[in-house]
Amino acid sequence: MRAIASVIAGFGILITSAVASLAAQPVDGGLWHQPAGSDMMASIEWFDAYTLWFIVPITIFVMILLLVVMVKFNAKANPEPSKTSHNTFIEVVWTVVPIIVLIAIAVPSFELLDNQFDPGEEPTLTVKATGQTWYWDFEYQDESELSFSSNMLQEEDRAEAGKEDKKAYPRLLAVDNELVVPVGEMIRVLVTADAEGVIHNFAMPAFGLKMDAIPGRTNETWFKANKEGMYYGQCSELCGINHAFMPIGIRVVSRDQFEAWQTAAADDLDAANDKLVASIADSKNLKLAENAQSAQ
Repeated sequence: MRAIASVIAGFGILITSAVASLAAQPVDGGLWHQPAGSDMMASIEWFDAYTLWFIVPITIFVMILLLVVMVKFNAKANPEPSKTSHNTFIEVVWTVVPIIVLIAIAVPSFELLDNQFDPGEEPTLTVKATGQTWYWDFEYQDESELSFSSNMLQEEDRAEAGKEDKKAYPRLLAVDNELVVPVGEMIRVLVTADAEGVIHNFAMPAFGLKMDAIPGRTNETWFKANKEGMYYGQCSELCGINHAFMPIGIRVVSRDQFEAWQTAAADDLDAANDKLVASIADSKNLKLAENAQSAQ
């Protein structure tokens, strides 16, 4: 029985880890947002669900009214039309109720907008993201002065990059060099585009992040990831022939892992990436082994 329990527990852990690895990317048949990877995205998700409580009843009510009008007041059922010009009660209701609904939606939306533009704390790391045709350049605005390009991972390069697992590194979303940031820290992103290029958009759904990258202009946004893992986004502005092949990969790691990666990346980016991927895989295997053993 213990062996069976261990197998079931291990299988459950593997399913959980697979779900976690898929949490920050689109899924087939998805009807809602990707699972929130930050408090800001959680707030956006809440507001979306909150507005549905207004939208759905109003839509149903209007549809019922339209059906009543079509059935009860068509020319056949009502050959002699009413000569009513106004109804004070109805006019008061359809003026007051929409005002109440708009206020109920506006108050939390203004608060959400304020939080999006003012995170309330200073960033610990600033990264510049530049949209090129058709890839992203990242530059760390600190003493490391680390910079690199991030291109969509080509299928023939998977083995060399150690990214053969398509669940963790999905086709058309995985990149050769991810933007690496520490978990639980405020990250400021300066978004722009190549001066001779076109408009792009830096979008990361799991963080509630979406900012235009405009040539000759620098926009500022931020995010604070609350879970380690891989997060995928894409350019969300139609920017040309390879628009669909311009993904964004952000790897969120612990502060110690980030510092070790950044130090190593200053000398050899590829080696630093390989070492980071290996350390994360070892950490996952250790957790799986510990959890499976505790289930025995």
